[in-house]
Amino acid sequence: MSPNDVASLLLRLSERDLAVLESLRAHRLLGTAQIRRLHFAEGHATVTAASGATMRVLVRLESHGLVARLTRRIGGVRSGSSGIVWQLASTGERLLRTVHGEKKRRRYVEPSLAFTAHTLAVAELAVQLHEYAGQGAIELLSVETEPSCWRSFVNPHGTLEWLKPDLYAVTASGDYEDHWFIEADRATEHPTVVVRKAKTYQRYAATGAHQARHGLFPAVTWVVPDVARRGALEAALSAETGVQPELFRVVTVDEFGKLVTGDHPDAPADVTGPP
Repeated sequence: MSPNDVASLLLRLSERDLAVLESLRAHRLLGTAQIRRLHFAEGHATVTAASGATMRVLVRLESHGLVARLTRRIGGVRSGSSGIVWQLASTGERLLRTVHGEKKRRRYVEPSLAFTAHTLAVAELAVQLHEYAGQGAIELLSVETEPSCWRSFVNPHGTLEWLKPDLYAVTASGDYEDHWFIEADRATEHPTVVVRKAKTYQRYAATGAHQARHGLFPAVTWVVPDVARRGALEAALSAETGVQPELFRVVTVDEFGKLVTGDHPDAPADVTGPP
């Protein structure tokens, strides 16, 4: 895409159009309702009106080859437009790659059902963070998605290792900050897999890299579908002698909001001091 092509296309796009494209770039996949909640929450009398405006914008972006809908809908055909899942299309990918000065091309193909479900679950947690910020419950200072939120470090054996959270976020309430590594758990993995990842977090914490830069280590939080899964992960983490339980929290999707807004018994204590 030439500079002239980019300039011409940008002139036809509004700030909200570009914001929608950037959100798809960050999250890889978003449902129609998630896009509505992120970018069409204000200026509409009803949710129905906001949903209609969302679809009109998405269809227009789709006509320019900027976004594409997945073949499979979440919830089936009866879900209507709310079940449509969107990703960047080739022209949208090239446009943002040029805008950001990147050379490496990202390929967008029809993902598997498991990948789609997990990606949307992670995106949902990020959308909720933005909503809590919009409501004034928190200040959202930073949200990093994959792969920006990944961290590399040298483990005790002297080899390079990667920590791959689903999300990294920094929130603030009053004069204090909370840092979060967030894992969207869909109860599809054996609890031993979670225990292994918990140990990876511990190895990264042992390097002191994050603490040296930010003054604390993030609250590592698994967000799970239900109470039964929460109990299974808590039991697995408690039973493993090599795990430091104070580093980890397990909450259900219904408890996530109370945790990040500080209205939950497992909410992090304010330990960073004034920013």
